[in-house]
Order: sequence, then structure tokens, then C-alpha cells
Amino acid sequence: MSSNVIIVCLVVGTVNYLFRYLPLHLGAARKTASSTRPAWINRVLDSIGIASICALLVVSSTPDILRNTHRLLPTLVGFVMLALMFWRSKSIIFSTLAGAICYGLVFKIMLLCG
Repeated sequence: MSSNVIIVCLVVGTVNYLFRYLPLHLGAARKTASSTRPAWINRVLDSIGIASICALLVVSSTPDILRNTHRLLPTLVGFVMLALMFWRSKSIIFSTLAGAICYGLVFKIMLLCG
């Protein structure tokens, strides 16, 4: 097996684990009046959503980036926007849409300019 595949798997697994672990142990408890679940369960469910999207982004884009290195910039912009929007809004829906839109815009601009 190629060492690149092992490295990618280790990085994706580590980041996925940290996205699930850190909100439980470092995040502040959010109070929700309408929720009957404990705060730690809400944090787990929130972190699983962003971890799944980020892991999907990395795993699905890595083979394409290895073949076409010019696609690295749009992917990085999409990932950064995804993370920033989730950090600000805590909404996986808006974060995913914002990341996809930014990816598409940067990719289109690169096609037009290059």
C-alpha cells in the first residue's frame, strides 16, 4: 500500500476524531430551553455533522487533487469557509452551502482566468 494512502487515512481519521472529541471536552455547554436532552448530547450531535462533512470533503477531493494540483486552492477555500461558517453559525446546512458556493466560485474564477 502506498505511504500516501496511509498518511491520508491517518490524517482524516485524526481530524474526524478531534472534531468529535474536542466539542465534548473543551466546548462550553449550550443551554437550550426547548431541548430535553443533556447539553453534552447536543454537542456530540453537532460535532458529528461537521466531522462527517469535513471527512467527506477530504476523502472525496484527495484523489482529484493528487491528479490535478490546480484544484487544491478551491478545495482549501471551500474547507475554510465550511469551518468558519460552522464556527459562527453552528448550522451544518448553511456551512455546507457556503463551502460549496465558495468552492464553485473560486473554481469558476480559476477557469476564467487560466
